[in-house]
Amino acid sequence: MEGPLQTSIRVCHENAQWMSQLPEKLWDIPLYNLALPGSHDTMTYCLDKSSAVSGNGSKLVKLLNKCMPCIVHPIIMKWSTTQVLTVTEQLEAGVRYLDFRIAHKANDPSMNLYFVHMVYTTVTVQAVPTLRTMWQRGHQVIVSYEEGVEVEKHCELWPIIPYWWGNKTTTRALIHYLERMKRMGRPEKFFVAGINLTENLRYILLHPFGSLKKMTLRSLPCLKIWIKQQYPGPKKECINIIAGDFIGNNDFVKDVIELNTKINPPLHCQSKGAGTHSISFSAS
Repeated sequence: MEGPLQTSIRVCHENAQWMSQLPEKLWDIPLYNLALPGSHDTMTYCLDKSSAVSGNGSKLVKLLNKCMPCIVHPIIMKWSTTQVLTVTEQLEAGVRYLDFRIAHKANDPSMNLYFVHMVYTTVTVQAVPTLRTMWQRGHQVIVSYEEGVEVEKHCELWPIIPYWWGNKTTTRALIHYLERMKRMGRPEKFFVAGINLTENLRYILLHPFGSLKKMTLRSLPCLKIWIKQQYPGPKKECINIIAGDFIGNNDFVKDVIELNTKINPPLHCQSKGAGTHSISFSAS
């Protein structure tokens, strides 16, 4: 019998080439004025069950995990996992924004880098691309660093892409936060509206048998309504990237992509004055 995950992956393949299927009238629209689906904490599908708590974990969590690892560690895993599809499956699903958290393990003599969200992943970061391999594979990627200090040091780095993180435990509070941010006005270039709920210690204690997945799935019907009401574009209350958890469990990607049908550009819309701000993206 075909399981839910298999079904979602099969359906997701329909969006694998969605960018190349956009109508020609949208080809000259800046990417930061389109609606782009993204995944929050992209790599958490492969968290290492035997991993230590990462350096950015709270002192309390580290202490509890050290004293009661058999109890605390499974809880950490339940509330740290945000995705079940692999990064390849997410891309094939139509996701075009990937959220990578990268760190070096404390006291690790190797130079290995890992993806991390409370704990480290089993997968290491392979950071040795060359122009030849990128060209041969047809890869075109925009990389944005969130570490402001490093961006200031290296002018060649793409600037920070703001992420609207509500840090809310309820859907109503999250939507209220997103609407407040919209009223304040969207950033000029790329930005992310995160529709991901966030647990806190109180929430976890009140839901001893819960998980981030259960928390997320309960919120999806209301968030679906909110997504369908959005408009991409340059205006104050328009959206750009929308990132969520557990990609593939509903029509999230399709709903975000379909927002682009609301765009009705002027007949002579071009990327005027692009200059150094012009960007390339894989037409897939």
